[in-house]
This record gives sequence, C-alpha cells and structure tokens, in this order.
Amino acid sequence: MPASTANAAQLCIDALNAAEPSRSSPLYTVMTMANTLEFSQQAWVIRGQSRSRRVGSWPTWFARNTGEKPLLYLHSAASSAQLCALSDETAQRGILCNDIENQPSPWPKGAQPSLPLWLANQPRCTPYDPASGEEARAIVLAGLRTLYVDGQPGFYYLALHDQETAVTLDAQDREDALRGMYPIQRRQGEVRLLGAGRALVEVAHAAQLLEQDWSITAQLWSCPSYTRLAREAAAAARWNRLHPIAPRQSCHLRDCLAGDTTPVIAVTGYPQPIVDQLGPYVDARFVALGAGSVQACAPSRFWIVVCALRALADEGCIDAHQVEIAMKRYPLE
Repeated sequence: MPASTANAAQLCIDALNAAEPSRSSPLYTVMTMANTLEFSQQAWVIRGQSRSRRVGSWPTWFARNTGEKPLLYLHSAASSAQLCALSDETAQRGILCNDIENQPSPWPKGAQPSLPLWLANQPRCTPYDPASGEEARAIVLAGLRTLYVDGQPGFYYLALHDQETAVTLDAQDREDALRGMYPIQRRQGEVRLLGAGRALVEVAHAAQLLEQDWSITAQLWSCPSYTRLAREAAAAARWNRLHPIAPRQSCHLRDCLAGDTTPVIAVTGYPQPIVDQLGPYVDARFVALGAGSVQACAPSRFWIVVCALRALADEGCIDAHQVEIAMKRYPLE
C-alpha cells in the first residue's frame, strides 16, 4: 500500500474521529460521514452510480485518478448483477454502502435473493448489515483502517436502513461487532436471540414478549455479519481437521456461544440461507429465521416468540401446549 494512500486514510480517520458522532440510523450516519470525507478532500466519495456498468460514465475527476485514495461508494444496487458490476468497476476495493432497503420493492430488504447469496460467496467481500448508526460508524472506520492503512485486499459492504436504533457501544463491543456479533443484554437467559440489521428491532420486541407473556428471559445479541462469523468458524474447523493433534482453534462464534446448550434463534431480514451458514458451528439447538422462513418478509416478533417457545419445548424446558397457546394468541400472518 503506497504511503500516500495510507496517509490519506489516516487523515480520513482523524477527520471522522474529530467530527461529532451522529446518533442516528445507519443510513444517516454514513451520509454524515460521507460529507465529512468530502470536506477533508482525502477520499473519493461517489453517490448514486450503482446502475452504471461503464467506468466511462463515472465522474471525470475519478476516472483521471492514477493513485488510490480511500473510496466510499453510496449506491442502490438491487441485484447481484448490479453489485457484481459495481465491484468490478471499483476493482473490488473500497467501502460500498447500499441503501436499496429504503426504497419500495417486492423483495425483502429491497434486494433480490441473489444479492445476499453473492455477498456470502464473494471471498473478497466483507459484508455487514448494521443495526444502528454506531455499528455503521465502527464498520466504516474499520474499513478505512483495514483496507487503506493496513493495506488488506478486498472491499467492505454495508446494507443501510433508515431506522434509528438506540445502541451504545463500548470499545469491546465495537471490536466484537466487527467480528460479527456482540451482546446487547449480557444477562443469562433461557433462550438466546440473535438479530441483524433492521431485524434486530423485532428480535428485541420478541425478547420483551417472552418475558412479559411467558416469564422467559432471553439473552440478546446483535450480529452485524453472519457471513463473517461463518467464514471464521469454517476456517477454524478446517484448521482443526488438518491438525488433529494440535490444540484446537476457536472462533468468535464459538467463543460467544460455547459451553451452553441454551437454544439459539438467529434472525435476518435476508433469506434464511444467510443464517443457515452458522448452523454447523452452533452446538446448541439452532433455529435460523429469515425472509421466507415463516412469512414472505422478515419474521415478525410474534413468529420469533413462537419459534423460541418451540425450541424450548423441543428441549423439554416448557410444555408443548404453550406453543399452541402462543399460536392462537398472536397475529401470525
């Protein structure tokens, strides 16, 4: 990585750290950060060019650039074809921020099902679905440092929604969020609920319903990147197979969930296969929920409650009759 690029990235990081953090939605937070980066004149900030497949249609000041600078690309890609073309135009570098979730669409999260699957299977991409502005801010700062100061290959992807979620992160939370998950509620619970992006709001409401209606406590986790969790877990599993007599390697997912048989319910607004990636690496009873699992859109808080009760009934922790009562009690659509 050229020293000029690393220096520009560090100046970007300094400018963002000096700016007043905005406690808002992921979309508004990243837009505010983009304004700061534009003002610093140390980064390329491109807005709304996602549907173009030709480099020649980019702003001429970018096309003439011969030296790499940090790139923040704000776009609205609805399909894997658009996103693939976009990543090719950027030479699979930069921080790509997609706001398609905020636009009218027949697809869950505004994206065709192929898009999240492409992200999960693109090894040069580190995809995130931040639930809060603080998560989005931490991810953008980490992207600038990882890609341009440390010079690591690849690109970051953020799915941005415009719903404010009040989450305060300490230094450990930020580090854990970048690795894929961190606890929102650190208490012990009878069930563990995981949520990503906007789905975290429904997961949090489900935790409240479980406590209010069923006297069941839930441990709540935010998971900005199911894919990063799964990749690290798969890499650790492969290393352990190849080194059967060496001390076993762990991973962030197992460190967070190991040593506990408490059922895990993991929820995403994307199709269920995005969460299915975690299944082989969770030792407890695992239930993956996504768009299409129980309803066409992301699972509602009521379905999350019902699925949590079903998992507890399967473990013998509650009577199965409670699941029947819940299905009659809640508006399941």
